[in-house]
Amino acid sequence: MMRCGTYLLFMTFDHDMKIDIGALGNVSFPAGEYCYIGSAMRGLDQRLGRHFSKEKTIHWHIDRLTVTADHMEAYESYPEPILECQLVGMVETAAGEPVLNGFGCSDCDCRTHLFKMNEDSKRSVISAAKLKPYKPR
Repeated sequence: MMRCGTYLLFMTFDHDMKIDIGALGNVSFPAGEYCYIGSAMRGLDQRLGRHFSKEKTIHWHIDRLTVTADHMEAYESYPEPILECQLVGMVETAAGEPVLNGFGCSDCDCRTHLFKMNEDSKRSVISAAKLKPYKPR
């Protein structure tokens, strides 16, 4: 069964990083936790599996972070997905700090789909959106 849905991908960098984000340039990422908002309307498990894989061809902005992150975890909006841009609004409401304009949002009007998070903002958005921890199938 192919599941479809949206998700929050949390990535932690244990140390300050400078990462080449392609057309968005070399970007400094202070140590801490970051949240990427994504959707997978043609295979949630395949998309999240790709994010967790360190061995992949770099295709999307997010790939440049996932191959570098020290730790990752994901929470899914399934079986009734919350729209990706609504999740962005929920992250903003939970005090997520926008990181990089244009990151991961080429197909919508959002400013970004990447936010710096603290533990309180992370717990708040997971609870408000009623997200479930992603477990590989």
